[in-house]
Amino acid sequence: MYDLSILIPARNEEFLVRTIDDILQHIEGNTEIIVGCDGNWPATPIKDNPRVTVVHVSESIGQRAMTNQLCRLSKAKYVMKVDAHCAFDQGFDVKLMADMHDDWTVAPIMRNLHAFNWKCKNGHTRYQSPSGVCKVCGEPTEKDVVWIAKTNPSSTSYCFDPEPHFQYFNDCKNRQWYKDQGDLTESMSLQGSCFMLTRDKYWELNICDENFGNWGSQGIEVACKTWLSGGRVIINHKTWYAHLFRTQGGDFGFPYLLGQGQISNAKKTAREMFFDGRFKGERPISWLVEKFWPVPKWTEDDLKKIGGKVPVVEKTSSTEPIVKLSGTKGVIYYTDNQLDEKVMKACQKQLWKSACRDHKLPIVSCSLKPMDFGKNKVFKGERGYLTMTKQILTALEELDTDIVFFCEHDVLYPPEHFAFTPPDRNTWYYEENYWFLRLNDGFAISYDCSPLSGLVVYRDIAIKHFKERIALMEKDQFKEFSMLKIGFEPMTHGRIKWENSYPFKTFYSPKPSIDITHGSNVSRKRWRIDQFRRKPKRWQEGTIDTISEWDNVKRLLG
Repeated sequence: MYDLSILIPARNEEFLVRTIDDILQHIEGNTEIIVGCDGNWPATPIKDNPRVTVVHVSESIGQRAMTNQLCRLSKAKYVMKVDAHCAFDQGFDVKLMADMHDDWTVAPIMRNLHAFNWKCKNGHTRYQSPSGVCKVCGEPTEKDVVWIAKTNPSSTSYCFDPEPHFQYFNDCKNRQWYKDQGDLTESMSLQGSCFMLTRDKYWELNICDENFGNWGSQGIEVACKTWLSGGRVIINHKTWYAHLFRTQGGDFGFPYLLGQGQISNAKKTAREMFFDGRFKGERPISWLVEKFWPVPKWTEDDLKKIGGKVPVVEKTSSTEPIVKLSGTKGVIYYTDNQLDEKVMKACQKQLWKSACRDHKLPIVSCSLKPMDFGKNKVFKGERGYLTMTKQILTALEELDTDIVFFCEHDVLYPPEHFAFTPPDRNTWYYEENYWFLRLNDGFAISYDCSPLSGLVVYRDIAIKHFKERIALMEKDQFKEFSMLKIGFEPMTHGRIKWENSYPFKTFYSPKPSIDITHGSNVSRKRWRIDQFRRKPKRWQEGTIDTISEWDNVKRLLG
């Protein structure tokens, strides 16, 4: 009898065999794999192995139903549901079982899987998707499987919003009680591509309830059933798995036909089951939201609607409460009013949704002409670096929050960017998850960076610096100090010895921001890696259709 059964429901999964081989290579315990071919056999035959059992149904029954069918074949103490496009750490199975409790649901750290490139005969490569001819030389390309588990980002905390809809919960990782938990941290919710629990709990909680439909809300279902029944959802930091996210362009899409009705049904079922109390557990859903409060996209009214009360404190450990961390957030937005109106309106609309609607943040805008966006301040000056710096200071002084997000007029910001809270009030933080999009042809690149438009910092030290910066820029009208020497991103280099000097760090949101190059940018962009004196450590190329985690850029930009 096995200790662990790994359940892999699969339909039209290109990387199924590679996933099975990866698991066999990295398991170290008494572990088996049970695979379900849902409506078709894989194009690459599954190799015979005594640890692998294959189930095939001629007509598709759906992911949840297939997972249930696979679990019925298991006799192991533990079962782990895994997507058919994942890679794993060495000994992940024994590491997870070693710390397991019978009322827990656990998952490893989640990394992103870089599964393949497109490669032409001349050796040029393009990251993951889309397919098509080489963008450099025009030659045909072939898929080159690389199977690399990227170390960044490493996701360890998840939640859901009042819809309910899955969300990453990076802000939770900055809380002291979270840090005090060490290698086994609590998570409000899960990403449904990999989770483990006892087989008895799987059936007791009906963990893949087919009333939810074929697909959708899997992580929310599993996490809520675990928490509300008296258990815990734990992320084990001692091991990891890497998940391949669906790419745009049709090269690695969803294996099931999913209409909006199916997704809406899953959310409706989750609301009825957990928010309306159909699931009869030991705890109400309000208990779970209160436990992790504050939670992204939840307002106090949202919590009250499910019968909760806004907590006054948040915990540092399982028993010790402290006063909740302070730090109000706000946004400054600066523009020279020369951006194409369609692009500007699209970026403003996205910023309003992400910052104001989803996070209730105020915006102070500073422009060269009057505009109806946030609390607007008009600065009289000629377009240029010095004027832009003075606009920033004007907006900083008008804003009245503790923490400020720097936002520019030609960047699309996701809600996840504004979930970040600086853990140190004397450090400057820059968003690192950026794509740069060339609007004229849709070409896009991503690399390790720390742009001014991704800066998050405490407002008081930002004001000190920008006053000092303006004084330096006005000295001798740039004769002594060129803009190159001063630099665009404060604290990221040591070329100037500032009177008020601070360290800087980067952070990496789950969803990238998109910087749009449109022909009237103040700063110039480099679009080839050979144009960099210091080569970026992380370089990706794509198109407007393939920017990770975004599927609506064309629609947003009209």
